[in-house]
Amino acid sequence: MTSPLPAGHPPHDDEPKMGPTRVRDLVIIAAVVAVASWILVRYNYSDLPPLPLLAGIVLYVLAVLEVVIAFVVRSRVASRDIGAANGQLHPLTAARVLALAKASAILAAIAIGVWVGLLAFLLNQHDLAAADHDKPGAIIGLVGGVFLAVAALWLEYCCRAPDDPTSDHSPPA
Repeated sequence: MTSPLPAGHPPHDDEPKMGPTRVRDLVIIAAVVAVASWILVRYNYSDLPPLPLLAGIVLYVLAVLEVVIAFVVRSRVASRDIGAANGQLHPLTAARVLALAKASAILAAIAIGVWVGLLAFLLNQHDLAAADHDKPGAIIGLVGGVFLAVAALWLEYCCRAPDDPTSDHSPPA
């Protein structure tokens, strides 16, 4: 037998819910990956091939695509043009876009961690010519990871319903 909840407490819902991606979680992922990446690079750098200058360019491409998708989703959500009719944003498509945003945010955190770990190693190698060659590519990759993280979080924000109770515009409880 369960005990009644005190007044003002909602009943517990055992069904898992998907909430907004927390930046804190992304920072934790990036930090763990950065440490692992630094350790791997520290012990295996001499076995790695030279880093191409544009190794992180795919992160920029993904970020641009997500920004474009965010503008489309944002305009459809703002005009309440969501539904199954032709020309509307289908609810399943909106859910898929949200899943893309969440996955991209995690990918960005992993990429940031890899690039930070690599840069932490490279910036301490003052007498190694290969490290000087790899630094610009690692910086470009790190910036691309940050752009992708921002784009993914914004795309996720654009997927919110206008009357979403988790919105920043909700009255304080």
